Amino acid sequence: MSDWQKSNWRNKPRVQMPDYLDQEALNAVEQQLSKYPPLVFAGEARSLKDKLAAASRGEAFLLQGGDCAESFEQFSADGIRDTFKVMLQMAMVLTYGAKVPVVKVGRMAGQFAKPRSAPTEVKDGVELPSYRGDIINELDFTSEARVPNPQKMLQAYTQAAATLNLLRAFSTGGYADVHQVHSWTLGFTEQENSARYRAMAERISDTLDFMTAAGIGSENAALRTVDFYTSHEALLLEYEEALTRIDSTSGKWLAGSGHMVWIGDRTRQPDGAHVEYCSGILNPIGLKCGPTTTADDLKVLMKKLNPENEAGRLTLIARFGAGSVGDHLPRLIKAVKEEGANVVWSCDAMHGNTIKSASGYKTRPFDSVLREVREFFAIHQAEGTIPGGVHFEMTGQDVTECTGGVRDVTDEDLSDRYHTACDPRLNASQSLELAFLVAEELVAMRSETSQSRGVA
Repeated sequence: MSDWQKSNWRNKPRVQMPDYLDQEALNAVEQQLSKYPPLVFAGEARSLKDKLAAASRGEAFLLQGGDCAESFEQFSADGIRDTFKVMLQMAMVLTYGAKVPVVKVGRMAGQFAKPRSAPTEVKDGVELPSYRGDIINELDFTSEARVPNPQKMLQAYTQAAATLNLLRAFSTGGYADVHQVHSWTLGFTEQENSARYRAMAERISDTLDFMTAAGIGSENAALRTVDFYTSHEALLLEYEEALTRIDSTSGKWLAGSGHMVWIGDRTRQPDGAHVEYCSGILNPIGLKCGPTTTADDLKVLMKKLNPENEAGRLTLIARFGAGSVGDHLPRLIKAVKEEGANVVWSCDAMHGNTIKSASGYKTRPFDSVLREVREFFAIHQAEGTIPGGVHFEMTGQDVTECTGGVRDVTDEDLSDRYHTACDPRLNASQSLELAFLVAEELVAMRSETSQSRGVA
């Protein structure tokens, strides 16, 4: 890719991107952003790629989670802390289940733009452009608010930089101490209807007690710090290009906006702008694979996005919907096998399970999310392939956006704390419960694998 340039995408068909009315203002913002420091560094992206390579071999497990779309208005230190906290709890439980390190990747510090199913929306007979995320326009349903504003890219950069600064402090400043994280999890298992998870939590406690008795305590840096990475959908390519830099060590291009970026199910056209951009950067890349992903397209995309077949470079994020995984995942697994491609298989059990509730709110039933995860694991078990991770839209806040879970959020409860700017998210309790249930799947899978090896 030595002839690749970060602006090559401009010569390709573009979709799901705004048409800015003031080209001069857009040019000025892009020029200003191009002078700002990158938000992440090449060594961090390479480190994440190595960890994802381990996940592709079953030697690690990917946990990717965070906001549907980050909000300027709801931005706060407490919000960042709470989501980070829940992800640490989820990672500890998943580590127990998988018996391998968990790679922690947040949908944070860059998840500001959202693709939409329609370019416009209608309310009370008024039609306006769709809201596309705070980096592009505003949620208020007025003609002024829905005009794409390039200045918002500068605000997004500032918020992403502040978020990363706080995440790095939390990761290395003692907040991530494994004993503290587990004490939070024990608090969850004391809640009503959480008894089924208490046994697993107590087994984790026994392990930590043993480590302490063996002299491996909190003074050990590995138990007090974590590696935490950021990711987002590389949707607004003007922003991405402005933050793309040459890595002085390798001479390759780095997307300086986040450690990992992904291509959405609506923007994965093999000859499109988004694929072209992502093909030339050194970062790990995610590719959303939905029901309309064909085996032929996947083969073309894998060759374009990972021509050297580098382990850890490409994560395939399956998103089909509960009950539909068996219709689509096996044929894509077959395509990957035929190509001999190195990929991480991850399950996005959120996007295929969005429904409209009787009360009019967009929601996702907890049971459907869990069912898709279980189908994902079962198919990989049957195919002899590795389920390398999970991908959730979630928050550390006590929202009521997805129904179900131990607290049994009902359709009537949705209006209580429905705060998302776009799609419904799992709340803190639902996220941690889901981690316990996924851990149970991982334990069962390990047991079945061990038994089959014993028989062989």
